[in-house]
Amino acid sequence: MRFFVELRSLLADARFRRLFAVRVTSQSADGVFQLALTSYLLFSPERQPDALSIAGALAAVLLPFSALGPFTGVFLDRWPRQQVLLWCNVTRLIPLLGIAALISAHRTGVPLYALAIVSFSINRFLLAGLSAALPHVVEPRELVLANSVTPTAGTLAFFGGLGAGTLARGILPWGDGAILAAASLIYLLAAVLALRIPVRQLGPDPCLRQVPIGSRLSAVVGDLRSGLRHLRGRPTASHALAAIAAHRFGYGLSTVATILLYRGYFHPPAATQAAFTGLSTAVLVSGVGFFAAALFTPVATARISAQTWIAVLLLIAAACQVLPGGLYTESGVLVAAFVLGVTAQGVKICVDTLVQRSVDDEFRGRVFALYDVAFNVVFVAAAAVGAVVLPDNGKSYAVLGLVAAGYALTAVLYRRAERPSGGELAVAC
Repeated sequence: MRFFVELRSLLADARFRRLFAVRVTSQSADGVFQLALTSYLLFSPERQPDALSIAGALAAVLLPFSALGPFTGVFLDRWPRQQVLLWCNVTRLIPLLGIAALISAHRTGVPLYALAIVSFSINRFLLAGLSAALPHVVEPRELVLANSVTPTAGTLAFFGGLGAGTLARGILPWGDGAILAAASLIYLLAAVLALRIPVRQLGPDPCLRQVPIGSRLSAVVGDLRSGLRHLRGRPTASHALAAIAAHRFGYGLSTVATILLYRGYFHPPAATQAAFTGLSTAVLVSGVGFFAAALFTPVATARISAQTWIAVLLLIAAACQVLPGGLYTESGVLVAAFVLGVTAQGVKICVDTLVQRSVDDEFRGRVFALYDVAFNVVFVAAAAVGAVVLPDNGKSYAVLGLVAAGYALTAVLYRRAERPSGGELAVAC
């Protein structure tokens, strides 16, 4: 398959192999960590979460770094990125072991959420460092290829960690605290792997470190404004970002509804292990859909434009909400999870490519910073809406119809905006 052929060609370079090993190891630990945290917060026998509590949890872990994220580049352009990879994985052990201790003591509340926020923020900083380091380990002609292959491989590693954690939870007498302790060992392994990379190999370039940090921090807000102004003159990029924002809103509503379905509709409140196993299976099936999108999208966009493929994927997402999603059966949800995984990742691959190709290089970082903020804020906004409109068992034909109509309307409006007269780019993703 094309994905494996491309990955093997990149792995021929020892510099890329070392960076890639840190990514997949770290992201597999992320899967184990998020598995245990979700299990404790949403599937403990003593807790019966509603849409509001799910929305609050998502806001707590996604919004803080979304606000701080644009400023992280300032530090990534001054600190040796090999050291960032090393110490992010080491320092993550502190909040993770703190969470493990709180879970073992059956504690929750502000301390646990505060530690989760710290852990997720370190993780996002690490991922930004991995992306910033990539141009230093591949040839310029291979950068677009590396940008498409490595996030997909990282996502697969995450789902692998999720699956391993689910399996361990089901067959071993481990609590969530013990699973978190196991995740800490994987983070420690990622730190050891980072030591194989020479300190200065991943940058930053010396000229970047000469700029005073205060000047760079004060310039961030102005840079984001200029990135927004640049987007206004690039309809291909701005339309693509609007399309993925609308898609992300529907995806957020579906995510909250799915959690509630497994927790309160498919299984009785006391059957927490069965509910958790069912939801984990749905997440893993969605992960298979993510991988399938990495295979299907290049084939599709070799025949039609990326814009057309985005519209097609949105229509497919709309259809799967109605059938099989509207059946409200576990098998129907699994099929819908796979299809939504394909459409979500397929849309993102195309949007990433359209933004990369249609935005000037000097504005690309700023535009992607805005993209990252919008990506998370819209998802949390959808969860907040779900807290108002979804019942506690997650079953709502009205919400299902709203999400389906939203996907379909987005497809129509996006395709109309991106007709050839609107400057369509026939981009292969």
